[in-house]
Amino acid sequence: MAGISNELGSPTTTAGIPKAQRGLYVFVDGCYDPGFGHGGWAFVVYREAAEIASSFGGMRDSANNSMELTAVLKAVMWINSEATGEAATIWSDSIYAVKGCNERRHIWKNNGWKKSGPNGNARSRTIANAELWKAVDLQLSQNALVTIAWCKGHSGIVGNERADELADGGRLSVRGS
Repeated sequence: MAGISNELGSPTTTAGIPKAQRGLYVFVDGCYDPGFGHGGWAFVVYREAAEIASSFGGMRDSANNSMELTAVLKAVMWINSEATGEAATIWSDSIYAVKGCNERRHIWKNNGWKKSGPNGNARSRTIANAELWKAVDLQLSQNALVTIAWCKGHSGIVGNERADELADGGRLSVRGS
């Protein structure tokens, strides 16, 4: 993949992503077509600037946030099965997924996978994508070496652009079937 070597090989990448000391770079993305109601997800794994794995898929009757979260889930599952014991940074352009993984899932889990009410007392409001969040939490809880980080989408970051392209392919595969 042209360009990823330069991005991952400098102390601070040209795309603004700081260089990890070692480990995997995993880029994830999800997409959604409201006209058809189908979405796609993808992840791409890089080690030492070389793409070593990728996966993508699509779903009918989905939504954008669920596709972003599915991409994270599939990436963590891959890491937990194929790269156990190796540090990995998952880069997502979804603030929903990044904040959810790093902050909100812990609160939701402590609240029985519910949101606190506006008055702070009631814990009866359900969270969107609760089953996906539970699955993501289970996978992330099994691996302390995984970090979730935000990257700007559609800004020329090679791994993000590749994940976006694959996610769109996943979306189109569902639409065409």
